[in-house]
Amino acid sequence: MRYLTVLLIALLALVQGELWLGHAGVPRVLELKGQLADQRTRNSDAAATNARLAAEVRDLQEGLEIIEEKARAELGMVKPDEILVQYTQRLGRPRPAAAQAPSTSASQAVSPP
Repeated sequence: MRYLTVLLIALLALVQGELWLGHAGVPRVLELKGQLADQRTRNSDAAATNARLAAEVRDLQEGLEIIEEKARAELGMVKPDEILVQYTQRLGRPRPAAAQAPSTSASQAVSPP
């Protein structure tokens, strides 16, 4: 009877060791759960991208507004009777304060030019 108890305890320890430290044990399960969470995130991002692209395809098939918008934005096209006015921001150093128009105070009199 004593040998049977020792044998059962040894088998229990072997099973527990495999559960906690083995190939299909708890660390592997945690690693796979992390991979599953990453994959679900990538899948939701891909689904959002697919929905956006499907909406764009539907707009291209149904209406001309998106075609006109793309022609204007990407190709710089304008209608025949339109004038394109484009504002660009000047790159470089800002003007120094001395070069700007002089300020006048209440005690100074400024004569018209």
